[in-house]
Amino acid sequence: MNFVNPTKGVLDIDKMFNDIVEFIKDDKNSKYKLMIGTDSQPGKVICFVSAVIIYREGKGARYYYRKFQHKKIPSLRQRIFMEANYSIELANILSSKFEKMGKKDFNIEIHLDVGENGMTKDIIKEVVGMVTGCGFDAQVKPDSYGASKVADKHTKSM
Repeated sequence: MNFVNPTKGVLDIDKMFNDIVEFIKDDKNSKYKLMIGTDSQPGKVICFVSAVIIYREGKGARYYYRKFQHKKIPSLRQRIFMEANYSIELANILSSKFEKMGKKDFNIEIHLDVGENGMTKDIIKEVVGMVTGCGFDAQVKPDSYGASKVADKHTKSM
């Protein structure tokens, strides 16, 4: 599983994780949030992008993204649940890596591309419940910029 960082280029998941850890070590006194969001763009195939953002509160962030394709999915509902599932899967991997370092309480947010306006408003409770049931905090639009801004930016080109 490879990710792209706009500055450092292509990194495998271990190198990305190590880069996140180094970013945190650079300023141990700051507070951090790790945000994961996935967005998709339908076409002949569906382009999915999962973004990982490490945010140093009030002092900037770094992000990484992974782009992949999937065959057509019949409904928007299924696509939204797949986006959430990809984010949860990635959050579980990173959470496990933090636990191995002794950081069991590292806060990971899943940013969902759903909101009170538009076609996704009817499934907000279900998809948020899925995320919180897996032990992660969930954010929806307009606060889900990991999915609706960062990941979305990279779905436009395949």
